Amino acid sequence: MRNLRISILILLLTYSCGEKLIEKPDNLIPRDKMVLILKDMAILNAAKGVNLGILKDNGVEPTSYVLEKHDIDSALFVESDRYYASLPLEYEALYTEVEALLEEKRIQLEEENKIADSLKLLESKQKRDSVLDNVKSSTNLVQDTLQ
Repeated sequence: MRNLRISILILLLTYSCGEKLIEKPDNLIPRDKMVLILKDMAILNAAKGVNLGILKDNGVEPTSYVLEKHDIDSALFVESDRYYASLPLEYEALYTEVEALLEEKRIQLEEENKIADSLKLLESKQKRDSVLDNVKSSTNLVQDTLQ
């Protein structure tokens, strides 16, 4: 009898956990587009934290900018975000994908910075070599004049 009660309790808990809290909206933002929206919001919010003045000077309000870029309104975003948030595993997977995209972008930017730094170093070396060549030419000219 006790095993039966435990089994019924487990079945009820399993059933209740599987129940959707929020119905899927008719105009739900597709998962792949939602990932891109959240990635853009994360980038702009980070930029806002670093230097809000630049965004204000350029008239950029991060949330509005992202919503306009993806051609959606705030109500649609909130409704879709709320739906995805009602599915914890799906929401976690969504943010895991956002995190992976941000990490890819970070690596890409680091590589671009390395290339830019290498080019600056090369230009600096070429300028230095040019200056040294000019100094040597001047020194040779002075020596030739003195002889």
